[in-house]
Amino acid sequence: MAEHGDSAVGEQLSATTTEAAKRTDGEGAERVSEAPGKSKRSPRKATAKKATPTKNTKKATATKSTAAAKKATTAARKATEATKPTKPAAAKSTAKPAAATSTGKPAKPALKVTQPESRLSLVRRARRINRELAEVYPYAHPELDFENPFQLLVATVLSAQTTDLRVNQTTPRLFAAYPTPEDLAAANPEEVEELIRPTGFFRAKTKSIMGLAAALRDRHGGEVPGRLEDLVKLPGVGRKTANVVLGNAFGVPGITVDTHFGRLVRRWKWTDSEDPEKIEALVCDIFPKSDWTMLSHRIIFHGRRICHARKPACGACPIAHLCPAYGEGETDPEKAQKLLKYEKGGLPGQRLKPPPDYPGQPAPPLAAG
Repeated sequence: MAEHGDSAVGEQLSATTTEAAKRTDGEGAERVSEAPGKSKRSPRKATAKKATPTKNTKKATATKSTAAAKKATTAARKATEATKPTKPAAAKSTAKPAAATSTGKPAKPALKVTQPESRLSLVRRARRINRELAEVYPYAHPELDFENPFQLLVATVLSAQTTDLRVNQTTPRLFAAYPTPEDLAAANPEEVEELIRPTGFFRAKTKSIMGLAAALRDRHGGEVPGRLEDLVKLPGVGRKTANVVLGNAFGVPGITVDTHFGRLVRRWKWTDSEDPEKIEALVCDIFPKSDWTMLSHRIIFHGRRICHARKPACGACPIAHLCPAYGEGETDPEKAQKLLKYEKGGLPGQRLKPPPDYPGQPAPPLAAG
């Protein structure tokens, strides 16, 4: 009996020991499985555990990814900027560039007036225009044919409301018939009218030139006076005509404000006045007296050849960079070249007998015109 009891207790202890051993072996197996290379767990469970990062690992990975992305973006932007063409520095002036000029000089940007111009700036710009026109027209001259002060006086009176060319084509026959003031004063008015008919307004002009011829005969001994105050008292003679005669027949400086002169000084913003006497006074105040006569010739030359009344040839203008009115006319260089007149356009000038240094062709006589 004792042996049987002992045997039962032994079996129970043996079973308990076996269960404990199993548990111990399981726990040991679990601990062993944690060692690298000796895991007995399934590959799926091991992979899942490795793919689950800690919180610190997630933050580190996110930070590295953000930094890498920023670095890549910066590098891409720099590479893009490096491939772009470099933009030129912005110019201070917003003016359009002037086209190629008729003188062959490099074009300069056209002037753009964005604020009121000071008196000093206007004077400097005006004098610079005069200097540059002197380079363009070194041969500028009065465009009426004459051999003495009397012929110049009569031709200037006849030039009203017509071209100098038409006057030059008309006066040869007139002066051949009436070479002196005495001859013209004693002429038959109807014969004079017929001779000067091509100049237009021939009846009024006949009265003027015959009246001034009589005044020269009666008051000045048949000679043209060399003073402004005497000239303006003659029939049909105003300040413009007097200044033409004084400047070109007597060498006395004067400003000739004709339609071309008045149009250009307004375009250049020297003045906005339409009054010839006010324009004359203003321009005289800008320039020294020694410049007056030649300034008049240069401006009139420019007005007839390039800066026309209806359609200025802005694209061929050599002083576009000094002109506030640039763009009022044709700015395309090729089209502007076609607008040029007289020697600038390869055409005859206005004088039948031009000065020796004139680069153009003489004008044809009336019969050939």
